[in-house]
Amino acid sequence: MSKLEQLKTMTTVVADTGDLDAIAQWRPVDATTNPSLLLKAADLPAYRPMLDMAIDYAQRQGGSDREQLGQATDYLAVLAGQKILDLIPGVVSTEVDARLSFDTQATIDKARRLVALYDSIGVPTERVLIKIASTWEGIRAAEVLEKEGIHCNLTLLFSFAQAAACAEAGAFLISPFVGRILDWHLKASGKSAFEAPEDPGVLSVTRIYNYFKAHNYDTVVMGASFRNTGEIEQLAGCDRLTISPALLESLQDDPGELPRILSPQSVDKVDDRVSLDENDFRWLMNEDAMATEKLAEGIRKFAADQVELEQRVRQIAQAA
Repeated sequence: MSKLEQLKTMTTVVADTGDLDAIAQWRPVDATTNPSLLLKAADLPAYRPMLDMAIDYAQRQGGSDREQLGQATDYLAVLAGQKILDLIPGVVSTEVDARLSFDTQATIDKARRLVALYDSIGVPTERVLIKIASTWEGIRAAEVLEKEGIHCNLTLLFSFAQAAACAEAGAFLISPFVGRILDWHLKASGKSAFEAPEDPGVLSVTRIYNYFKAHNYDTVVMGASFRNTGEIEQLAGCDRLTISPALLESLQDDPGELPRILSPQSVDKVDDRVSLDENDFRWLMNEDAMATEKLAEGIRKFAADQVELEQRVRQIAQAA
């Protein structure tokens, strides 16, 4: 078997793309999107009918230009999610506008709206994960939503503090980033590379995975943001891994042996269970320069791509 086929025997593989052709090719169990991926996908021919439908929907809803842009991009994300779900057996993650990352109530309201839109086109709530940035406010929003039966994917997660807070809040799933952590440490250390077992992103996810399993948290750990297949191989056995098409192809083309690294039965070096209040959380984030910088950078990038996506929608609407 290829390494990809071996990986699928121990980990749920998720496609990190909005490209419908790529999803159809790789047939992952789940798929995840974000504003950056939707922005790239918007240039693909398969998305043009969805863009037209989203614009028409927003115009029929009425409201200000800003409100209509929000309506259109929400509906586009939901239509894309529906198309993706036609190709996979599992769930799709749809992201809340990153500009709401520090507003708990607005995040809750947007999540409810996205779920209602999915429901309006016949997609059941249990097939959708609402993707929320792992700020203190986002984690609190997820705590409320989970109690309502709306499952959440806490993203832009770079630190143990974020992970611990998400688990205590009862989040369904977290997406701890690997590659972006590596990026920061390469720049900070001046190194050109880390060996895969010592990759700082790999070590971070391993620590989180072991902590969750040792303390019997139900929260799913889904490693994300990979730079190379070595990182993926070092996390073989993680609950889920979300992987780009390029790295899926590399794993598919590799016939080598893939040993299982992570397992609930082989947990060691476990942190004591912690319960963080807001002051604890903010202090630990303040002490972690990498997590603070990468979280802020990630929110800015997703927000910028959301704005660019709205501009793309506006241009198409004006040209119609």
